[in-house]
Amino acid sequence: MAKHAKHESATPATEWLKAHGVTFREFSYDYVEHGGTHKASESLGLNEHATIKTLIMENESAKPLVILMHGDCEVSTKNLARQIGCKSVTPCKPEQAQRNSGYMVGGTSPFGTRKKMPVYIQKTILELPEIFINGGRRGYIVGIPSSVLTEKLGAVPVDVALEQ
Repeated sequence: MAKHAKHESATPATEWLKAHGVTFREFSYDYVEHGGTHKASESLGLNEHATIKTLIMENESAKPLVILMHGDCEVSTKNLARQIGCKSVTPCKPEQAQRNSGYMVGGTSPFGTRKKMPVYIQKTILELPEIFINGGRRGYIVGIPSSVLTEKLGAVPVDVALEQ
């Protein structure tokens, strides 16, 4: 069963959630380098499909964007580019992703990012009543209603999932 976190210090993500009136549940786990959502969901007893990864990518003009994807799926960058009207979309290098988001890779949250970036969400995520998403630090996840992503964050639904 998922273990609830002991009291966590605030992050830009949790400050953003509080400022926008979002109630959230906190979960801590032992972060594993390159473990991704698989290790996080496994250690917390969560469904990896409901554990959402936050990916920082950029278009052909090096303009950053955020894509939110199910933990057990990959992003079709070709389909993403087509759906958002770009020539191409590629993942940012880790250093650039950190500069854009303000978060260390492995602890990236779509909330409270350093730069204002457009946020896109795999549309099937919105079918889940509750999702688990990084809270702004490695080894720290928050549980929130999926509706927060469109209603408060302004994420734009797209259909770009590839099964792993």
